[in-house]
Amino acid sequence: MARIFLIGATGGVGHRLHPLLTAAGHQVTGLHREPDQADALRAAGVTPCAGDLMSLEADDFAERLVDHDLVVFSAGAAGSGLPRTSRIDGEAPLHVIEAMRKVGLARILLVSAFPEAGRAKGLGDGFEHYMKVKKEADAALTATELDWVILRPGTLKDEPGDGRVAAGWALPYGDVARDDVAAFLAALVDSSIRRAIIELTDGETPIPTAIASLH
Repeated sequence: MARIFLIGATGGVGHRLHPLLTAAGHQVTGLHREPDQADALRAAGVTPCAGDLMSLEADDFAERLVDHDLVVFSAGAAGSGLPRTSRIDGEAPLHVIEAMRKVGLARILLVSAFPEAGRAKGLGDGFEHYMKVKKEADAALTATELDWVILRPGTLKDEPGDGRVAAGWALPYGDVARDDVAAFLAALVDSSIRRAIIELTDGETPIPTAIASLH
């Protein structure tokens, strides 16, 4: 059993992830922004923790991370503008890293972005900025002494997942169901994989087998 602090608990991946974690016997604290999200988290067996990534600093995170074993960071600005992208996708992970050092917490799973995401779609400067700050956060994390894993999923889709993926250090670009990203993260929590960057897309390999192949 792990005590997990989930950043992005109400997001597209996070709200799929926390039921898997609680079902596996983990204790989950879920960061949420809106007051009315607390009751839904509590009803799902998650301890709600209020906080806005646009304003939380390292000391604020440090207060919240006490008595946890690992952080799962699955939040994102979701195309809501450059300032929010800079803060949520770029600066917030850095504040979390600093907070983890303050409280002596070593382990973090960070959901990032596939390097080729959207390259052929002409998504504009906002998307390029998103990719830039994501990469900067990845680089900052890999330079630390922490026990990190960075997960880079392909284009996220809402269709139901089937529990079968392709996972590796470098993959051809593809889509992946949010269900399967959540299931893969849940499996990573219970794995011994550390200090690795993993790319993830739809595939034919059952998630437990895919995880085992990365050890």
